[in-house]
Formats: sequence, C-alpha cells, structure tokens
Amino acid sequence: MSKTEDFSKHINEGYACKGEFITLGGGILDGEAVPNTHVNIPLKTLNRHGLIAGATGTGKTKTIQVLSEQLSLNGVPVLMMDIKGDFSGIAMPGEEKSFITERHAKISIPYETKAFPVELMTISEQNGVRLRATVSEFGPVLFSRILDLNDTQSGVVSIIFKYCDDNSLPLLDLKDFKKVLNYATEEGKAEFEAEYGRISTSSTGSILRKVIELEQQGAELFFGEKSFDIQDLMRVDENGNGYVNIMRLTDIQDKPKLFSTFMLSLLAEIYNTMPEQGDAGRPELVIFIDEAHLIFDEASKALLNQIETIVKLIRSKGIGVYFITQNPMDVPTGVLAQLGLKIQHALRAFTANDRKAIKMTAENYPDTDFYETDEVLTSLGIGEAFVTALSEKGTPTPLVATMMRAPMSRMDVLTESEIEASITKSKLAKKYNEVVDRDSAYEMLNKKIAEAQEVAAEQEAEKPTRKAKEEPSTTEVIGKSITKVVTSASFIRGAFGLLMKMFKK
Repeated sequence: MSKTEDFSKHINEGYACKGEFITLGGGILDGEAVPNTHVNIPLKTLNRHGLIAGATGTGKTKTIQVLSEQLSLNGVPVLMMDIKGDFSGIAMPGEEKSFITERHAKISIPYETKAFPVELMTISEQNGVRLRATVSEFGPVLFSRILDLNDTQSGVVSIIFKYCDDNSLPLLDLKDFKKVLNYATEEGKAEFEAEYGRISTSSTGSILRKVIELEQQGAELFFGEKSFDIQDLMRVDENGNGYVNIMRLTDIQDKPKLFSTFMLSLLAEIYNTMPEQGDAGRPELVIFIDEAHLIFDEASKALLNQIETIVKLIRSKGIGVYFITQNPMDVPTGVLAQLGLKIQHALRAFTANDRKAIKMTAENYPDTDFYETDEVLTSLGIGEAFVTALSEKGTPTPLVATMMRAPMSRMDVLTESEIEASITKSKLAKKYNEVVDRDSAYEMLNKKIAEAQEVAAEQEAEKPTRKAKEEPSTTEVIGKSITKVVTSASFIRGAFGLLMKMFKK
C-alpha cells in the first residue's frame, strides 16, 4: 500500500460517522489534496466547543462561514459575533467561479450556491434586532463580577438588589441602579441603616465609578427593556434551515468591557434557561466568538473563572461555543482544555517569539506519522488548515491538513440597502426595537423623595408662630430681686446667725 493510500485509509477510518455529520473538506498530503478523503465532523460532538485560529488572511472567516452553512442545512441555528463586519454575505447566494469548482473537484465534493436565513442583531448603535437585558436579570453576583468589585463592594451590590426586591423596585437599566446607590447614602440613609446596616460612601463611590466606566463603553444601550428571549436564537425557517444570527459588533472593537459583559450575560442566560440535553444527536445552538482575545485580554480573574465555569457546563445544555482568534495562546489554558474541535490555519514566524508560539501550538495537537506539524503550520495555504475533532465515541480524530470547502453563500458583505431590507422584513426587529421605559426604581424613588419633601414642607408650615416675650413690669422685677436675695444661701446663713445671738442673751 502506497503512502497516499495508507493516508486516505487512516483519515477515512478516523473520520467515519454512523450518525449525522458535516463535511469540512478533503485531506492534504505533501501539499496535494487527496481525492475522496473527507474530513467529517459528527453533529453530536459539536456541543463540545472548538477553536478556529490562524494568522490574518489565512481563511478563518470563510471557515466559520462554511461551518455556519453546514449547521444551518442540518437545522442547527448559529449565533455569530461579527467583530470585523465581514460575515453578512451568508444571507445571499455565492457566485460559482472556476477556482472554486476546481478546488471542489480536487476534494471530490460537489459545489452549489445558496443563501441562508439570517437575522442581523446589535447591542450598540448599529442597525439590527436590538438585544437587551435588565440589571435584575444579571443578579448581584454576576453584576459585581462584571464591574470587578471587591468583597465589600459586592456586599453593597447585594444589599441594593435586596432592597429593590423588598420594596418592589424594578432594576431595569443603569440609571435605576445608580439612583438606588445614591439613595442608600443620601435621602434613604436612615432607612438603609435601620434595615441593612450602614453603607460606606467610599464603597458606593467606587461602585459608581465602575458603573460610569461601563456606561462610557455604551452599556446604557444594552441594559433595559425589552429583554431578549433566548428562544428567539433557536429558530428554523420554513425549509428546516437553522437561522444564522449575526451580531453586528464592528463599533465595539475598542470597548472590550461591553463585549465581555454581553458575552458573559448571554452565556449565563442560555445556561440558566436551556434544559439539560444529555447525549443529544445534535447541538441546539452553536456560538462563534470572533476576536476572542477581546474577552480574555481585559477580563478580571473573577470574570475569567466565570467564563471557564460556564464553558464547562453549558455543553450539557446542547450549546457549542467556538472561539476565533489569531493565536491559540490567546485563549486561557482552562478554556482551551475544553475545546473538542480545533481548526488551525497557517501561522507566520516573523520573530523568535513567533517560532516559540508555533512550537507550543504544535504540541496541542495529536501526534501524526504524516506531518511535521510545526513545519506544516507555517506552509499551509489560504483556505487550508489542520483539523482534529472528537469522534462519535468522544476520542480525538487524527490530525489532518485539510483543503476546506468553499462557502456556498456570498464571500463578501451585504450592501447598506441589503442590510436595511433585511432588518425591515425581520419579525424580531418589530418585536424588540420598540423603546420601552416603564416606571422602575429611578422613577419610583424620585417620586418617593418628592413626596417626602412635600410632607416635610407641609409640617414646617403648620408649626405655630412663637409669640414674642412680653417685657416684665417694674414691680415684677423688684419682687424677683427680693425673692432672689431672701432665698440666697448667704442671706439665710446671716439671718440664722443673728437669731442665735438673740437667744443667747
């Protein structure tokens, strides 16, 4: 058996699937695609999370597009965090070109063009279905971790939430939270001390500064109503294709705090909402997080621990989370260890540190007799990648250099008019884009303070006017003076002495 035949047999056995699967492409050996050597990923293991990494321009976005298309065709919805804004073309059919058909002929996969059902979403000022969440939905623990508070400050936040629960004050947006925070040390100081103990102004000041920092990154657009229902991410169209939900985030690249806040709240909400799936045959939702370093670079230790915990647990709810970044080292080790599917595009070695990073990256992949992994990592072409996944039995599949199939949809972005048309016909946009600002803690406390001030003013007005003291008469003055003298101690002692002398005579 030749080396090529041995390779083809090894890969086909390693990527054989009895159940449903998606095909990423065909195997490459010695720089050439090997026909009929398909890299198949079982649907049942796609909730085991994954990593898509590689240098700029090596084809990561097209790989995400292919994965999203194949998932959608199998009825699995997708949520894509589109930081660079180059993913929206999946809503339109692609164009058949000679270099694409040639590529597919090499890997023995037919090519066709197709558009996919898309929802354009936003948490910023961009157009799209607006996703929001209330402060109350975060809860005191998660809200404190997002603000990176110490134990004392977190305790104050817990008291604020408890006070609002006890007094039926809805905490919907950040202005609600700030109002209660100020009230605790000003107009409501006595009330808080009586019920919950003294709250330090230094603690509330520190918390307020953290909230303002979050506001400066645009969080006031995210906190509020109407809260987004996670089930609206799980839709399929009339043809049974899963919706590709694209979160438009091109204007928050310099706002990592807002991005990490949104991601953590979304993952927590999905985890708390979705039922346990057990060993299901397919995922309920797959989430792609582009430019994942934006989450990890600015995250506190507490936030990183929270993300790692959720990533470990959320797969049991049928949710797969895929991190996209340039270098695998951007992802913390604790998270990296949870990732079943790894798609590694080419890395570039421009410096000694780059070469070290490549060697470390190569050590993260299974051993193979067919490749010098660290060398091939620098020589992969555009649209080629190392792939290893989990088999249906949960064991790692062989490492294979893969010529990735081309996307069926447009490999370019939507025009502004196409974006507007998509949002206009969206049922979710009609549902969530209406601004709702009902009475909540801010309005209720303002009303309470105004009523207290009104009552205090009325009580002040009702107090009787004090009469001016009348001047005493001359007789009263003389009488008081005589009384004062007669009752003085010296006068009494003198009179008593005089009487004693008279009795002795």
